[in-house]
Amino acid sequence: MSKRDYYEVLGIDRNASDEEIKKAYRKLALKYHPDRNPHDKTSEDRFKELGEAYEVLMDPQTRAAYDRYGHAALGARARGPAGFHDPADIFREVFGNSSIFEDFFGGGERRAGGAQRGDDLRYDMELTFMEAAQGCEKEISVTKMGQCDTCNGSGAEQGATTKTCATCGGRGQVISARGIFSIAQTCPRCEGRGRVVDRPCRSCAGTGRRERMSKIKIKVPAGVDGGARLRSSGNGEAGLRGGPAGDLYVVLHVKRHEIFEREGDDLICEVPISFAQAALGAEVEVPTLDGTASIKIPPGTQTGVLFRLKGKGVKNVQGYGNGDLMVRVQVEVPARLNAAQRGKLEEFAKLCDENVHPISKGFFDKAKRLFR
Repeated sequence: MSKRDYYEVLGIDRNASDEEIKKAYRKLALKYHPDRNPHDKTSEDRFKELGEAYEVLMDPQTRAAYDRYGHAALGARARGPAGFHDPADIFREVFGNSSIFEDFFGGGERRAGGAQRGDDLRYDMELTFMEAAQGCEKEISVTKMGQCDTCNGSGAEQGATTKTCATCGGRGQVISARGIFSIAQTCPRCEGRGRVVDRPCRSCAGTGRRERMSKIKIKVPAGVDGGARLRSSGNGEAGLRGGPAGDLYVVLHVKRHEIFEREGDDLICEVPISFAQAALGAEVEVPTLDGTASIKIPPGTQTGVLFRLKGKGVKNVQGYGNGDLMVRVQVEVPARLNAAQRGKLEEFAKLCDENVHPISKGFFDKAKRLFR
């Protein structure tokens, strides 16, 4: 199988500097290192390929020959049984003997007792429109891993003693050889704790926690909207072997309202008015979040006109005041007329001239000009 171009392997330009080559290698070698990708043949091959590319391009002589003749120039310069240095040796040469292996591959010792933070949890909460707008307090039930009452989260029976794990020597990991690589894995005996208890708690099998249902009160601030996420600190799952608890994240889902529609902190409400109210003008009561308010409809009001009521919208969840209530009027055309009503309207229609309906006059004037 033909080899890929080494510049392509590292994702760099052909005029890349030594520092750029090294930077590209460090980034990709960490990503494809076998310790991070156990049992992954593709990553292992990629790691070897990166080592080859780095070794060739960091040597000025081999790089010059490669630039001129490609892979054919490397036959005479091959070293070792595989033609190149061990990729693991190249990795160590680049990163040195610092704590980089512990930082990236978990080689460091764990805290005494193997205490681990508990997992975060998610809870989906449904709110009515008014609960979200005005705020409320809810009590929810969550089934989760809580602290074991018998051992108070320690994972050990009363009077039990702990000692260093003989299998891993207290490191929490064991090293196993796999071909040319050494793989660090969690110790199977102490499960990464580095220490073992001679008498684990029988109630929780030494984990320090048991499944239980908890009731938690959640305070929902006024002004939240759908998709908002509330954090309840420490109400996630209990930590392992006395570790701190995780957090509970409550995701809010808000039901639609039958009257109000929300746009940010503003509310929109469509209010029907009669033909007579629109034509003659009137004072109309409209609903708000905290009761009713009055708006004045001027004579000749058309469908779709908006009236703004300042501060009658939703409270800003960050505390920046309230939004506004936008009232959009809809002129309701009479649907069922009796004989007397119909007669009056027909009489009214006969009395109307073009000045009574200026919008209609303007439209038809434009239409006439269009067809001239």
